[in-house]
Amino acid sequence: MKFSIERAVLVKAVSQAQSVVERRNTIPILANVLIEATADLVSFRATDLDTEVVDRAPAQVERTGATTVSAVMLNEIARKLPDGALVAITSDDATGRLSVQAGRSSFNLATLPREDFPVMASSEYSVNFTAPAAMLRRLFDKSKFAISTEETRYYLNGVYMHVAQSDDGPSLRCVATDGHRLARIDAPLPEGAADMPGVIVPRKTVAELRKLLDDDEAEIAVSISETKVRFATPTITLTSKVIDGTFPDYSRVIPVNNTRKLEVDASDFARAVDRVATVSSERSRAVKLALEADRLILSVNAPDAGAAEEELIVAYADEPLEIGFNAKYLQEIASQVDRDNAVFMFNGSGDAALIREGSDTSAVYVVMPMRV
Repeated sequence: MKFSIERAVLVKAVSQAQSVVERRNTIPILANVLIEATADLVSFRATDLDTEVVDRAPAQVERTGATTVSAVMLNEIARKLPDGALVAITSDDATGRLSVQAGRSSFNLATLPREDFPVMASSEYSVNFTAPAAMLRRLFDKSKFAISTEETRYYLNGVYMHVAQSDDGPSLRCVATDGHRLARIDAPLPEGAADMPGVIVPRKTVAELRKLLDDDEAEIAVSISETKVRFATPTITLTSKVIDGTFPDYSRVIPVNNTRKLEVDASDFARAVDRVATVSSERSRAVKLALEADRLILSVNAPDAGAAEEELIVAYADEPLEIGFNAKYLQEIASQVDRDNAVFMFNGSGDAALIREGSDTSAVYVVMPMRV
């Protein structure tokens, strides 16, 4: 195998592949990236057995072939080469080595046989559709903060993507929750997605997927089966197993009878929470919200560290209310609000609060209260 490739193209392709590779693994081949050179394309494939990414890049291919080499090592070398360099990559099957040359720099790397590299079995996808990158980015970006990191409830360690009925008709919906907060985001249902099975997309896959969604003009081909999900652009294909579990009935925890309405500038609110939380103990990070007519007083009382209080002018016309929340959860939700105003709907001091963006019901957040 022998080909030449621009340094910037190599960096982009290899960094995408090596991010899937687990730094610590007991199977040496899983630390490698599979490089396959065909007529005028070179593909870089990496896997951790649950997730697989393939990045295809244009190159001047002199000799087709394939081999595997350390993904982290190749990524480090590519990053450190000078900008604008043309990188010549040659594999020698006789010596089992891969040479990387650019200008006066040359590297000789150990390889492992391509036959040992596990390629994820292609699945029979029951549903295929395309969706704009910007739409998928909104669905996953706004929900992923609520993914649980608790391994015991593994079925919460991802984003539940499924078809649901919303106020505007059938929707593609993403939901994530860790039991303390919940995010439910809706988007118009793409053509061909109506029969898709609900799948739980793992946390790692959600992070990798983000790299495919930066181009607002891009259309992402989505394929779904009961066990796998695949997201593809013309150059990158990300395939992942889905979490084998049943996502809980999240609709039961979304309040429907909360009548006390608070309207507040989302960025002012997030900054005020951040300021008063400075004195709170890291363990609880509880902030108290005291509401009365058009006034919100945020306060933190940490006996070992001190106290803080800040007042905001808000729109509130219901009975006075005092309620406490984890400061981090409030900040994360407020930072998701794209509109100027965040609307909080409360019931009592012991009940979950519902938050949405102005009058838009396509993004709904729920947060459980804390004792303060």
